[in-house]
Amino acid sequence: MSRTALRAWAELLRLPALFTVPGDALVGAAAVNARPSRGTFLAIGSSLCLYEAGMALNDWADRAEDAVDRPHRPIPSGRIRPGAALLAAGAFTAAGVGLAARAGRLPAAISTALAATVWAYDLGLKRTPAGPVAMGAARGLDVLLGAGASHNDGARPLGSATGAALTMTVHTTAVTAVSRHETTGGNVLAPAAALATTATLAGALLRTPVGRGAAAPLGLPGPTAYALTAARPLLHAALNPSPPLTQRAVGAGIRAMIPLQAALTARAGAPAAALLTAALAPLARRFAKKVSVT
Repeated sequence: MSRTALRAWAELLRLPALFTVPGDALVGAAAVNARPSRGTFLAIGSSLCLYEAGMALNDWADRAEDAVDRPHRPIPSGRIRPGAALLAAGAFTAAGVGLAARAGRLPAAISTALAATVWAYDLGLKRTPAGPVAMGAARGLDVLLGAGASHNDGARPLGSATGAALTMTVHTTAVTAVSRHETTGGNVLAPAAALATTATLAGALLRTPVGRGAAAPLGLPGPTAYALTAARPLLHAALNPSPPLTQRAVGAGIRAMIPLQAALTARAGAPAAALLTAALAPLARRFAKKVSVT
């Protein structure tokens, strides 16, 4: 495959955004007091595949709209055929559900629900008022996938992961609401609401006790890094909701998921997983300069 083709697929799949995915499973595992295991890594693999399925399907579903608003995207520019993108979405979906099934029946069921949510969002819900909530639910299910795949007899009940899943759901819903105006701009309410959501979640995290050991240093920097990553671009977009500033706010909101995941993992008492998750942030920032995450 040529470098041009590789670049096109990297853009279609928004590869830098993949750094925001592993933390979901690690948050889920930490929330049920389970150490990362084979099941956790199967959940991470499943999540990565299903995320990429959503990216490919998103551009396939938006190909007519992108031809007008974003003709540089891989499909409208002719660098990737629509059929190839749809085939990739199907292959990634099958691989994602298959990997989760290897971790057990519960992960298989959760991954199936996650895949259904992704396809429902891209093929219909995206353009309805339920769109942001559906996307948020996908992130929440991703956390529960990690919890279900990592769960063992000595772990806490799966319900212990619902708080972390809800936190990721709320943040993702807010960012998705902003993303609906990436190409048109002009919306002040969405970035303002996302900014308020960021402040609320960061404040709640700061009031929550952090785990001991190596995770303790993330007690203040974790939520602070989350707030600082997302807040400034959201404020700029609220003050001047132009398409470039709105797109920048969406990108920052996506990258902010990493420090948010690190903070949640630290508070669940998983220091190694929290530090590993936090280490993904500079990588995401670096690669986002080469390939857009939106």
